[in-house]
Amino acid sequence: MTGIRDAHAAGDLGRRAAARRAQLGLSLREVADRTGSTPGYLAYVEDHVPAPGPAFLVRLADALETTVQDLAGSGADLPQGGAAAGHHPRTEELEEAECWRLLDGHGVGRIAMAGAEGPVVFPMNYDVADGRIVLMTAADSLLARASSTGTDVAFELDRLDEAFSQGWSVLAVGPTRTLPAGPESEHLRSVMKSDPWAGDGRTTVVTLAPRRLTGRRIRVPGAPGHATSGPPAGEE
Repeated sequence: MTGIRDAHAAGDLGRRAAARRAQLGLSLREVADRTGSTPGYLAYVEDHVPAPGPAFLVRLADALETTVQDLAGSGADLPQGGAAAGHHPRTEELEEAECWRLLDGHGVGRIAMAGAEGPVVFPMNYDVADGRIVLMTAADSLLARASSTGTDVAFELDRLDEAFSQGWSVLAVGPTRTLPAGPESEHLRSVMKSDPWAGDGRTTVVTLAPRRLTGRRIRVPGAPGHATSGPPAGEE
């Protein structure tokens, strides 16, 4: 094969693994314990980008709470969700505490809100601080203008493991607030772990205090992270 799929199949696995480990705050020893490997071999994976066997790659993805595709960079320019459904998938509703755990830290999610020509959805970097989802945008952006009046928005985050056709999603709905210059906005800027990828002077702080926080997880028996490998109860 040629083209985009081949280009990303040879993605920088070592760099992606190291970045994900740092995001989770894990040491080489901790990941080694999770994968049944050694810190030295993991350092080699991160520094020299070898092509480990598929069994180890699955264990590494599971240890880093991500997917094989994300580690390999194979799906960076491809639409997600193309894999077939798993065998006997199960959908679980997530408790609010679990939703916060999945959101905690920082990353990229999606904002959905009303625009001048109808609903709009766009990706944004986010952080979690003081029980709020913190966003940074341009002072004249649609989000900043709408948030100055406390507009309700929806914020969605998800993760898919296409190798096993499972994943989760979290939805936060509530009012947003554009913070004026001052101690509160300076504090939130100081605790944010990364600047907006889009750049271009996005320094206005917007917070979302969820009034409703819900989530779902799809599990497939026998896949990593699932305790059982047999069929669902009643189907033996």
